[in-house]
This record gives sequence, C-alpha cells and structure tokens, in this order.
Amino acid sequence: MLATQNRDSATAGGTRLVLVLVRVGHSADPDDAFMAWALVSGRVDPRGFEFEFVAEDIQVLNEWALEGKLEVTALSLATYPLVQDLYALLPHGASIGSGYGPIVVAREALSPEELHGVEIAVPGRLTTAFLVLGMVLGRPFAHRALAFDRILDEVKSGHADAGLLIHEGQLTYADEGLVKVLDLGEWWLLETGLPLPLGVNVARRDVPRLDELSTVLRESIETGLANREEATQYALGFARNLAPKTADRFIEMYVNDLTCDYGDEGRQAVAELLRRAEASGVYQQPVRIEFVGT
Repeated sequence: MLATQNRDSATAGGTRLVLVLVRVGHSADPDDAFMAWALVSGRVDPRGFEFEFVAEDIQVLNEWALEGKLEVTALSLATYPLVQDLYALLPHGASIGSGYGPIVVAREALSPEELHGVEIAVPGRLTTAFLVLGMVLGRPFAHRALAFDRILDEVKSGHADAGLLIHEGQLTYADEGLVKVLDLGEWWLLETGLPLPLGVNVARRDVPRLDELSTVLRESIETGLANREEATQYALGFARNLAPKTADRFIEMYVNDLTCDYGDEGRQAVAELLRRAEASGVYQQPVRIEFVGT
C-alpha cells in the first residue's frame, strides 16, 4: 500500500497545518522545466502542498511509475495503461504535437521498406515514440534501446543504422549531418487527422485533494505562459547546451494550448492511440482512460 507523506508546519497563529509532500517527476528538458518554473519560484500558491521536483530521463520516470514511486510524474502515454491502477491522468501538462513528433534519422535516406531491414536505436521500450514506430513498421522490428541522448552519436558514428529521436534531437539532427527518414507526428496526422500525444502528467490516486492539486499544477503552467521570458530563462538551465533560440523553439512545440487543457481533440487523440495499441495486443489488460476531476 502506497503512502503519501504529510508534514506538520507551524502557522503564525500557533496552529498546525498539515503539508502534503508531493514529489513531482519531470523530464530534464526545457519544456517540462518551463511548466515547473512558477511553483519553483513561488509564483503560485501551493495551497498546502509542499513540492519537491525530481528531474530524470523519461524512460527512468516510466520505470519508476511502474512502482508508484512519485506522487506526480511525467510519463510516456504508452506507459499509462501499465500504471492505470496506481495513477490517473492529469487534464494538463501533456506534450502533444500537431503534425510533428519523434523522428527516425539515418546517415542517408531510407525508404520505409528499407527501415524494416535495419537495426534502429530507440530511447526505451516504454516510450510513446517506440509504440508509434511499432505501429508504422509492424512488430517486431529490429531495435536496440539506448539513453535518448546517445542516439544521435550512435547513428552518426555508424554503430546504428538509424535512430529514433525524442526531445531536442528532433531539432538538432541536421547539425550532425543526419537526414530525417520518418516523422511520427506527420504519419499520425495523415493516419488519423489528430495531433500526437506523447508525454502526459499523472497523479497517484492515493494523494489527498487531487482536484486541488490538479488546479495548482495547471496554474503553474498558465503562469509560465503568462511570464514567458522569466520561465524560459529558468528552463534554459535544463537545455543541455542547446542554443537559447533552439530551446525556445522546443518549448513552443510542446507547451501550448493543448498543454493547459487537452480539450476534446487532445482527449480524442489519447483515446485513439491507446485504442489502436490495445487492439494490436500491446497491453494485457483492458485500457481504462481516467482523468483527475472527471
């Protein structure tokens, strides 16, 4: 049984206020850091929650979620059905690309048919990028899992024939002399007419006052968007030597209106992606999509 940690804090009147400790896992990228800025900087009322932010690789966060390690965490949508009994989806904080998304790169142009015959370096088997690439190529396909930030060099050096890029690699591959072979966001849009939901935020079901927690986290995103320059300056600390303009472009790609609220289109995209994955036998139990507050 998972337990949420509470802490006593003395108020000015001498009474005791119980603070709920919420550890928030986010990927060590500028877009997730941008969304956290307002809480980190004290620009949002935490409403009795005490936040501790943990920046980690998305594959690590996916693995931690299988154990319910954090109260709130970023997560690959592909992993959500595996943790749906422990976590509920937050109605905000998602990384959704409309017509763009993870890409497959190589040293030279390859046709989709040629991709079937090569080994592809991938950023983890729990990522949404891996799930969608399997939809395009069919399963199984030859692959090797690596840390996402090693994939560009692996392809460039010739140790991998092709690589599946997430995060900022989507913007920097050409600087390394590589070519784009396949854009999963483009493929998904042509296939479904929908944006591609990649990362989501989830909250553990045993956390007290989930609706109020959701409101605080949404306000952090909205405050960042309303104070874009300050939030971006903070986010640049997670940019892994990206040029400021490139980091800002990456933030624009994945912190947008659909991040503040999925809306009907975003929720439809989530349902369609997981429906297709379930129908193809990816998950052993029925997928249950459940948002906090609904």
